[in-house]
Amino acid sequence: MKRKDFIQKTMMASASFFITRDLMAKPKGPIYGHNEKKYRFNETWGRLNPDKTPVNDCHEMVQDSRGRIILLTNETKNNIIIYNKSGKLLESWGKEYPGAHGLTIQKSGKEDFLFITDTNRHQVYKTDIHGKLIFTIDPPKDLYPKQEQFVPTETTVLENGEFYIADGYGAQHILHYDAEGKLKNHFGGRGDGDAHLDNAHGICVDKRGTATTLIVTDRSRNAFKRFSLDGKLLEVIKLPGACVCRPVIKGDYLYAAVLRSPNLNTEGSGFVTILNKDNKVVSNIGGSEPSYVNGVLQPMSQQQKLFTHPHDVCVDDEGNIYVAQWASGKVYPYKFSPVA
Repeated sequence: MKRKDFIQKTMMASASFFITRDLMAKPKGPIYGHNEKKYRFNETWGRLNPDKTPVNDCHEMVQDSRGRIILLTNETKNNIIIYNKSGKLLESWGKEYPGAHGLTIQKSGKEDFLFITDTNRHQVYKTDIHGKLIFTIDPPKDLYPKQEQFVPTETTVLENGEFYIADGYGAQHILHYDAEGKLKNHFGGRGDGDAHLDNAHGICVDKRGTATTLIVTDRSRNAFKRFSLDGKLLEVIKLPGACVCRPVIKGDYLYAAVLRSPNLNTEGSGFVTILNKDNKVVSNIGGSEPSYVNGVLQPMSQQQKLFTHPHDVCVDDEGNIYVAQWASGKVYPYKFSPVA
């Protein structure tokens, strides 16, 4: 073979190898979401043997200091299920929380703690990462003459250990406690004004601005509301078409599961929404592309049938999103990986 022909054939073979390699390496499948927040879907992440490690409603998820993904379910064979980021089961525990609903992690020095709300037992619990009970919060009697009036759905924790409880299925109060569990203040409550709440399903601390504030869900009114730490209303973030669950902040973005879209007037119409630091919706996973007309967000709705009733999101340290679902056929969580 002539030297010129040999070089040409070698170059062609090399080019073919790299093209084939790149095509094989490129993830396949549809892309979901919009603008700078687009994802590929992994429906089989975290599937387990339901006979050994069952779930009922997959309510909420967090990532701990070791990078593990922790799921809370109201299945009392194993209320807590702990995965690695690949979806492998690492451990499970918990049989005492029949109404397990809200899960918040407190990363405190070398140790992590969990705050668990139980809507059946009408209590909130602080445990260590292995499930050892630290303390229990019962409803304050001056606000709740009867225990069953208190139906807590979520908590959030400040760096100094003080924490807030959202009574999202009860009287709609936001209760502020010191680090030892003593009530300091309360605000919100059921009512018609903007400072009141209707289905205060979630709450989180927001440190993205110049001052630390609270973002509280007002799910029936399709909105998030920003409050000062002492309970003064600062802002209403309207999200038409989105019955949002708890806000989850990672970096400059706020992520939330949308349980359903009321303008579709149907169950099973949920999606995941993502807002930037200016509180503008930039992406909807499984939902309509966000549109603003004269600065006003237009009603959103489900567009792809990815979810039934998404209830929470967890965003890990690599930007992956895990979605837990309520009343969705006892499905295990889904994972969405960002598209570069």
